[in-house]
Amino acid sequence: MKVGMDQISFYTSQYFLDLKTLAEARGVDPDKYVLGIGQEKMGIPPPDEDVVTMAASAAFPLKEKGALDGVETLLFATESGIDQSKAAGLFVHGLLNLPERCRVVELKQACYSATVALRMAMGLVTMRPQSKVLVIASDVARYELGSPGESTQGCGAVAFTISADPQLLAIDPEAGFYAADVMDFWRPNYLSEALVDGKFSTLVYIRALKAAWKQYAEESGRSLEDFARFCYHIPFTRMAAKAHQKLSRGISDEELEKVIGESLIYSREAGNCYAASLYVGLASLLDNAAEDLSEKRIGLYSYGSGCVGEFFSGVVQPGYRRALLTAAHQKLLAGRTELTFQQYEDIYHYGIPTDGGKHDFAQYRTGPFRFAGIREHKRIYERA
Repeated sequence: MKVGMDQISFYTSQYFLDLKTLAEARGVDPDKYVLGIGQEKMGIPPPDEDVVTMAASAAFPLKEKGALDGVETLLFATESGIDQSKAAGLFVHGLLNLPERCRVVELKQACYSATVALRMAMGLVTMRPQSKVLVIASDVARYELGSPGESTQGCGAVAFTISADPQLLAIDPEAGFYAADVMDFWRPNYLSEALVDGKFSTLVYIRALKAAWKQYAEESGRSLEDFARFCYHIPFTRMAAKAHQKLSRGISDEELEKVIGESLIYSREAGNCYAASLYVGLASLLDNAAEDLSEKRIGLYSYGSGCVGEFFSGVVQPGYRRALLTAAHQKLLAGRTELTFQQYEDIYHYGIPTDGGKHDFAQYRTGPFRFAGIREHKRIYERA
C-alpha cells in the first residue's frame, strides 16, 4: 500500500517588504541580499495575522474542495507557539469546522517538526487506510532589527494531507536522521525574537545533512543520480544551494539550477517559513517544474536547529498536476501589497498586549481568517 501526500496548499501574508528597500534603509548593497542569500522579498504579517490564521488560510482551499473529508487527526507544526498549553491546531480545528472525532496536537522542534508530523501521519494512515491526516506547518521568522538575520525574516504556512494511494507523492520507507544537542538557533520564552549563531548553524546544518544522507544511502542503496529533483529546508535559498553542492561536489551551476531551482521560487518571495519551509519548497517544485515529474523520485532534507535533521524521499505520482493549486498560489503571490520601510518597522514594533484585557485589532488584508483581538486572556479569531 502506498502512503504519502495527497494534497498540498501554501499560504503567506498579503504584505511583503522588498529586500532592496531594506538594503537601502540599512545602507548595504542590495546584492548582499539578492545574490548573497538569494532572497528577494519577505512576507510580513499584519497585527491581525498569526500562525493560526495563516494555518487555517493554508488549509481552507483543501476544505473547500472536499480534500479534508475523512481527516481524523490534525498535526500542527510550529515554533511560533501562541499558548504554553493549548495547541494552536485547536483554533484551526474550530475555524475549519472539522469533525469532533479528530485528534489535535501541536509539535515543536524548530524547523523539523512538520517532518516528524508527516512520519506520525503515515503511521496513523497505515493503521487506518480509510482515514486521512491533516498536517499544517505555520511560522513567523522574526529577528532583531538591524541584525544579520533581519533579511532572512518571513512567514508562511503549508497544509497537506497524508493518505493511502496519494495523488501527489508516495513516501519511501527509507530515511536517514541525525540529532545533536547544540545551540545554533533558539528562542527563550522571554524573547519574541530568535537568537542565532549563523556560521555555526550553517556548519551544523551541513553536518546533519551529511550524516542523514549517509544513513539513507546505505539503507536504500540509492545514489544522487537516482533523484530527479531535491528539496531542502530553506532558511534562505542560498543555503539550499550550498547544501546540495556539499552533497554533489563538482556539480555545475546549470545542473544545480535544474535539480533545486524550481523548489526555491516561492521561498524567494515569502522568506523563511521555519517549519513550513521545506514544504513551501516542495509546493514550489510541483507547481513550477517545467518537466513532468510523474514517477520521478524527489529527495527531501528537513533540518531543525538545536538540532534534528532527516533525509527521506518520495515518488511523484502519475497525474499529480490535476491535484495542484498552482493558479491559486501564483495569484496569492502576485496580488500582495508592498510595504514601505516605515510601514514595515511600524508593524514590527506593534506588540500584542499581554495584560489579558479587552483589545480589538484593526482589520488589514488577510486570508479567509483573522486574529480579531483578545478578551479575558482569550484569543479571538473570526472570518475576515
